[in-house]
Order: sequence, then C-alpha cells, then structure tokens
Amino acid sequence: MRSTCLSVLAGVAALALLPSPAAAQDGFGIGMRFAMVKADAHVETDAVRFTGGQLRLGMSKRTTLELSMDFKTLKTPGEALRTKDRPIQVSLLLYPVKSAFAPYLLGGVGWYRREVQLMDGDSVVSSESTTEFGYHGGFGAQIGLGKHAAIHGDYRYTGLHFGGDKNTTANLSDRSSLLPVPSGLLPGYKGSMWTAGFTVYF
Repeated sequence: MRSTCLSVLAGVAALALLPSPAAAQDGFGIGMRFAMVKADAHVETDAVRFTGGQLRLGMSKRTTLELSMDFKTLKTPGEALRTKDRPIQVSLLLYPVKSAFAPYLLGGVGWYRREVQLMDGDSVVSSESTTEFGYHGGFGAQIGLGKHAAIHGDYRYTGLHFGGDKNTTANLSDRSSLLPVPSGLLPGYKGSMWTAGFTVYF
C-alpha cells in the first residue's frame, strides 16, 4: 500500500514537471473531488470526508469561477436517524501566475444544507432541514495534466466574518504566525475544509 502511494506521488510529481498549455486551465471544466470538512474549529473532532464535484469556468487568464457541491450521508448506528449534508459553494479563484503549476487564492459564498430524517426501516417518517449561509476563503494550486485535464488541492476557511464572539469562532492569527497582519484585522472563521479534485476541460 505504501509503495503504491509513493508511486502515485512520484507520477504526479513527474507530470507536474512536464510543460502544460495554459489553455487547459482557461476553458470550461467539469470534475469530481473529495473534501475533508471540519464544521467547528473549536470542537476537537476528526474531519469528515465528503465526496462531490465542481464546475470551473475560466473568466480571464488569471480568474476562474467555480461552482461546487459536496455530499455526505450518515446513518446513526442504533438510532433511526439519517443525516444528509449538502454544502454548495460559489468561489472566485485568482491566479497570480498561470502555468503548468498554478497556485491560486480563492474566496466566495456558500450554502450549507443539512437534513435530519427520522427513519422507519428504509422509509422516511419525518424530516427537518436547515440551511446556513456563509463566506469562505483560502488558497490552493492546480497542476495541468496535458491539454485537457488538471488536478487541484486547496484549503478553505469557512464561516468567515470580521468581529463577533471569539468563543464561537477561531481567528486566522491563531493558526499562523506567518501572516504579517495585526490579528484585529484578520477575520474569524467557524470551520475549515481540505479539497482535492480532478477536472476535465473542454
């Protein structure tokens, strides 16, 4: 298993060194991804894995618009409850440098829908859903794989806001001492997520 992972990483690294046309990153793309989501930064729990997909549309040479949706269904063992989470995000990606290896900054808005269902066997007896709205921001990179495909990975802070109760949100200055910005000017955030995906461009 370990040798397989090392082989995959070596292959990705080799592909990253190959010249890749910027056109692969400027068109319309559709792909799949997985995400590791931590809904509350103040709670010591493991991140939860989601699967989903994204659409990416190049707006200019250095900007891309992304629409993404992730999915997670959890059935509580020993209880007749099923929880469905369906976060949707709209993000703007900004590329300081557009090349085969293209780092980017991102920011946008999200709708985080959760539905809790009361089950009787396989039948839904009742359900209740809630939707939260929030801002997010982060950073990542895309690696072109030939002319019509790319992989990407990024880190996103969710529930971004300025001000508010520090007991319910974390501050970006708590996570990094490398940001040359006074902590009072940095936004707070509620949660975080890692994403990694593969996109085919047309």
